Amino acid sequence: MLQLRKSQDRGIADHGWLKSKHTFSFADYYDPEQMGFRSLRVINEDRIEGGTGFGAHPHQSMEIISYVVKGALEHKDSMGTKAIIKPGEVQRMSAGTGVVHSEYNADPTNETHFFQIWIQPKARGGTPGYGQKSFENDLNLKKLVLVMSEDGRDSSISIKQDADMYISRLKAGDDLEFKLRPTRGAWVQVVSGNLTVNGKELTTGDALSFQDKELLKFKANDKSEIILFDLA
Repeated sequence: MLQLRKSQDRGIADHGWLKSKHTFSFADYYDPEQMGFRSLRVINEDRIEGGTGFGAHPHQSMEIISYVVKGALEHKDSMGTKAIIKPGEVQRMSAGTGVVHSEYNADPTNETHFFQIWIQPKARGGTPGYGQKSFENDLNLKKLVLVMSEDGRDSSISIKQDADMYISRLKAGDDLEFKLRPTRGAWVQVVSGNLTVNGKELTTGDALSFQDKELLKFKANDKSEIILFDLA
């Protein structure tokens, strides 16, 4: 089963300092047909103006992932973490029983562009935690890089859910295949570019979901970047 989610069909929020596109229902955007996909609950594509950001706010019982495309994102939280997330880096904050954090554009003048992703954990509560790693070298050398997994295999960041997150940067003309295991679901989110996936053409911001034993065949028509989720 295949479902196409076009970029222009996403929810849009324009707060001046923040421009966001919501793949699934979030904040003031509500669509009962778009409440998430399996454990994947939020994919927000955010653009934050220089010197602005999200003030301190709480979360609990959610795995919150940030992937920076351009710029720099400054993170602070109640666990004592202070970090700057740069392009090619992935951050995971396990909110657990509760955590307060803030996110600001670390560049005072230029826009920061990033994806914020929420994945529901297997169980509510638990000890909050933090992980961050640069995958920039691997992304420039390999067609498909595992950046997040439940067991932290292949030097990925661990997550409290049976969910694998991959990032792929493809050159024009590149091919890629991914075999989906029985009972699993896959969500493909296009960060940039133009490619075909199982014969469907996708461009920047588009997404495609698959279910159960599909063989995903990617063909990059142009330089492209995708995020691929493999979910229980």
